[in-house]
Amino acid sequence: MGTSEDLQYPRQLLTYMDGFLVSKTMFTACELGVFDLLLESTAPMTSAAIAEHLNASPDGVERLLCACVGLKLLELEMNNAEAVYRNTELSAIYLTKSSPRSMLPMMMYSSRTIYKYWDYLTDAVREGTSQHEKAFGISATDIFEALYRSKEEMLKFMHLMNSVWTICGRDVITAFDLSSFPKVCDLGGCSGALAKQCILANPNSSVTIYDLPKVAQTAKKHFVPPEESRIHFDEGGGVLLVEALLNEDKSGPLTSQLYSLNMLVQTEGKERTASEYSKLLTAAGFRDIQIRTTGKIYDAILGLK
Repeated sequence: MGTSEDLQYPRQLLTYMDGFLVSKTMFTACELGVFDLLLESTAPMTSAAIAEHLNASPDGVERLLCACVGLKLLELEMNNAEAVYRNTELSAIYLTKSSPRSMLPMMMYSSRTIYKYWDYLTDAVREGTSQHEKAFGISATDIFEALYRSKEEMLKFMHLMNSVWTICGRDVITAFDLSSFPKVCDLGGCSGALAKQCILANPNSSVTIYDLPKVAQTAKKHFVPPEESRIHFDEGGGVLLVEALLNEDKSGPLTSQLYSLNMLVQTEGKERTASEYSKLLTAAGFRDIQIRTTGKIYDAILGLK
């Protein structure tokens, strides 16, 4: 229950309401190149200088910079009664193109792609279907064909997945002892019913993948039997799923709950609980199902043949 203060002034609801203002402010600063410009600068810059470099409205840029200061993405100091700006350590590491830990592709994909889908979330909930056609005016009978409809779109999605892996990959790949699997085939990016996955093979097993489009189809259809999917596992192989797990009662985590809504509006997939993944893997002939939570966006589920 909320406190009496919460009921007198619904601060939490107002914070939620303004959530998209926060994300769009960050996305806009990324898209304009504010953080890259400040990284390249030898000294903090005035809003006027930043606006000139970006060929943007001085008033608009000043307002954007002020909001970024409020979000702790920029630092402000006064120099001879004039405000100058520089990156925070956080933005320098994660919001600049040249950083090896850059999340910029994630920001741009969220701003230019996911944000458009969410304008139709109400329709997605009512209809239980992807809103790709409404968001982009392109038929989405096969969602993966829609996602990869051009080389540019495919690369955009791949850069997104790479940046996710940069911040989450180490935790996932070290969640289990995979030393017996010298061969790993990454089938990443199947962001439908079953998403990011790796096929593992040890020296005594073989894994044959004949048709990569079928792999995406397999994920989308919740593990089609091997003879239909043309993915062959010998004894000793395995599959490593990289997913945002829901609690068993689906009460959280919030990120996984929101990602599940995103799967609905974008791909008609969903996030699942550990037991739901275990059932899917068991039905597909996998054994010794192991689950590891990482405390970050993505968790790991390992199934062995």
